Amino acid sequence: MTILRLGPTISPRQGAGSRVLCFTATPSQVSRIARIERIGRDADGRLSGFQRPQIASHIREIRDYLADPDSMLPNAIVLAFDHGVTVDDAGTLIVDTSKGPPGWVVDGQQRLCAALGLEGRDFEFVVSAFICPEPAELNRQFILINNTRPLAKPLIYELLPGVQGLPHRLSDRTGAAVLVEALNYGSESSLRGQINQQTNPAGVLKDTLVQRMLMNSLQHGALREFPDNAALLDTGLSMVSDFFAAVQHVFRADWEGHASKSSRLVHGVGLIAMGYVMDEVAIRFAATTREQFEVGLRPLLGRTHWTSGEWEFGDERRPWNSLQNTKSDYRLLAHHLVRMIRRGRARVGAAA
Repeated sequence: MTILRLGPTISPRQGAGSRVLCFTATPSQVSRIARIERIGRDADGRLSGFQRPQIASHIREIRDYLADPDSMLPNAIVLAFDHGVTVDDAGTLIVDTSKGPPGWVVDGQQRLCAALGLEGRDFEFVVSAFICPEPAELNRQFILINNTRPLAKPLIYELLPGVQGLPHRLSDRTGAAVLVEALNYGSESSLRGQINQQTNPAGVLKDTLVQRMLMNSLQHGALREFPDNAALLDTGLSMVSDFFAAVQHVFRADWEGHASKSSRLVHGVGLIAMGYVMDEVAIRFAATTREQFEVGLRPLLGRTHWTSGEWEFGDERRPWNSLQNTKSDYRLLAHHLVRMIRRGRARVGAAA
């Protein structure tokens, strides 16, 4: 059977956008019309899906509760469709399942998985479904619906590129998220595959820290010169990629093969501080290419302690691995590196 009829439905009058439908359905019926699509990427780095991984302990807790004859779940399972559904004059939802489930589970995946494992009960869910024509709108609704819950921030941030109409506290990260995606999956990027994301857990550089570094530059540094995402993905992306190509060349021994525990260069404190170095060299010395950034980084050669030794911050000495992901250490290391850059360039200018 390739057609499933559910209902009656009700369609509350809401906004002028996506239409909302409400009805009841059993877990097996829901699984026939909607799938749980985990977030992932194809071979070309294109994003698909949006759901976080299952939480086995949470599913077991829900299943144990639903096994009680007096259990109830008043909050709805939320589904989304972009094709394959119609509503007839009697208010019945007609779903074409000939090519598999045409919809997606937007909210309630843990509850659905728990109920599918029940034996001896045919539990009914309240279901809310909306019909939206564009994948970006689906991602936007997923973020808005789940943002009041403790959803993993890296998952939200990875979905941000291409999504519009979000609260300011999320949309102001969009530029940084767009750059992180391009840096991690662009074929010409010097950081390709090196950023740890939900879809790239093997990466060494934590995505939220790379985003913080980029946001600093977007707000107060060299990247603020790019007014939109198109410019960011052109000149801005090239600048950031060339800077980190220079960093990886100049500090090869402190970068290659290291993780945050063995090198503070790939640790959050090093990434944030080097972001300020990028802004300094790009703005003050007009560097835009890898070669120009390498020249700008020369004053730091032999004077950094990313993997061993002690930093000398004026009267304070700090072991290399004592620097942490704190605002005070970001500021301490960034000011120290920028001062060395400025003094080194001043000595070159004086000698000339």
